[in-house]
Amino acid sequence: MLINIIDKKVKIIETEQEYDKALKRLEVIFDAAADSPEGDEAELLGLLIEKYEDEHYPIEDPKRILDN
Repeated sequence: MLINIIDKKVKIIETEQEYDKALKRLEVIFDAAADSPEGDEAELLGLLIEKYEDEHYPIEDPKRILDN
């Protein structure tokens, strides 16, 4: 898959404000066709959102929770 980002401003999500903005944009384009520019944007946004959430909202290993 090749995503055309020349006309888009793409950057790593670093702040809660950028995270909220990315979530709102993803909500708008979520159902876009996979082979469309919006579908590519949704896929990229999803990856950026996932990275931010992994770093800022980590989920503890369920096995570790159950072992306590």
